[in-house]
Amino acid sequence: MPTSNGRERGASHELVSAARALRVEQTPEERLLWDALRERKLEGCKFRRQHPLGSHILDFVCVERRLAVELDGAHHAKEDQHRYDRERTEHLEQYGYRVIRFSNSAVLADLDSVLDLIRCELSSEPLTS
Repeated sequence: MPTSNGRERGASHELVSAARALRVEQTPEERLLWDALRERKLEGCKFRRQHPLGSHILDFVCVERRLAVELDGAHHAKEDQHRYDRERTEHLEQYGYRVIRFSNSAVLADLDSVLDLIRCELSSEPLTS
């Protein structure tokens, strides 16, 4: 559960610092999606960006709906990255999160469809922990 400083389930101080740095160094795709999610613009849900959780940093997360949204660049097409992403998703599911992934190109090409899929997930029931 969240602690008083906003960290959840054991994120280290180093990970929190890394997350802060990633917020400053957003990719164009992250910036575009963040603009659509921030300030409760999507279904009135609060999203956080570059949010530490355990040993991971989530690109975007709605804690109240237990939904993580990950953006995948070209390096995610490699087999070893696929394996890591599957393991990461399984680990996040142990925290009770659902994880959805989008390619950077999908965000650039059709942001409306990406947002529609996120809306659909937000209306689904979260996993039980």
